[in-house]
Amino acid sequence: MNKIFKIFSAIILVGLFIFPVENINAGNEDRVGECGAQELLINPWARSSGWGGAGVACSRGIEAMYTNIAGMAFTQKTEIVFAHTMWLKGSGVSINTFGMSQKVGETGVIGIGFMAMSFGDIPITTVDLPEGGSGTFTPTLLNINVSYSKMFSNSIFGGVNIKVISQKISNLSATGIAIDAGIQYITGEKENIMFGIALKNVGPRMKFNGDGLSFRGNLVGSSSQLTVEQRSADFELPTSLNIGVAYDFIINDQHRITVAGTFISNSFGKDQYIVGLEYKMMNYLYLRGGYAMEKGIFKKADRTNALTGPHAGITVQVPVNKKRGSTIGIDYSYRATNPFQGVHSIGARINL
Repeated sequence: MNKIFKIFSAIILVGLFIFPVENINAGNEDRVGECGAQELLINPWARSSGWGGAGVACSRGIEAMYTNIAGMAFTQKTEIVFAHTMWLKGSGVSINTFGMSQKVGETGVIGIGFMAMSFGDIPITTVDLPEGGSGTFTPTLLNINVSYSKMFSNSIFGGVNIKVISQKISNLSATGIAIDAGIQYITGEKENIMFGIALKNVGPRMKFNGDGLSFRGNLVGSSSQLTVEQRSADFELPTSLNIGVAYDFIINDQHRITVAGTFISNSFGKDQYIVGLEYKMMNYLYLRGGYAMEKGIFKKADRTNALTGPHAGITVQVPVNKKRGSTIGIDYSYRATNPFQGVHSIGARINL
């Protein structure tokens, strides 16, 4: 089993060297804005976002598809989750997410997830109609996830997530692929010490194509018209390396407090340090809070992120079938922002 763990660890280490070395020299502010597919950095789930994504070491179930895919291996049977996010409330941007994980065999879990980001109807403007009036178009961002996680031993869990990325407007589109890989390790007398590492969004460059890059023009001194096609520059994905640790303070059989911390090394942005706290009462109530720190986050003049740091969340769930362990739960999270009126996420989950 240790041999399997070493092989899986080698996969992540090799991934660190597959893409250019400068990509992992994170925190380089000179590279901010040079990558695309920034929606890959948005946590669309209501439970894990409640403490800022601090649970890289202790995420469980389908939501681990975003934080650390290794945690999906903790799915007991079948888990189905829906989530809706009002992104930067007041901007009109929303995110709808669906995910399902299913245990296969004794130790494996497969999962599938969809994240769709909507911007509403945007007026079409032209040189002749700068105020619109000729119709609307609807940009769409869609991420499709296919995942596999496995329990290698009672202490070691690993997984891989493959993402298909689709971005479209009325006459332009781009499609790409990215891979996540992660490991979680649990130790301690009560299995209450947890470590996790995840490499996210590793993939080839993307590029936009479509009729929106072409136009018809006349040759100089001629009435003949030609179609001229412009070239679109390709762009890289927002690769990141996430390292986390967590500790469970087990008060008794009914109460538990989890303290978690995560370091995120972003290849095209500032490094982030996330701390979080989760309180669990039996299996019915969860309260969460967290703070995501980065350079300049405390001063408005220096801040470059709309998210200002504080996160909070709550989960309420009730048993449906105690014998089978089935539950139904509602999740809610809030992320503070400036400007706009925060990010609100609400989700529903079914464990069968």
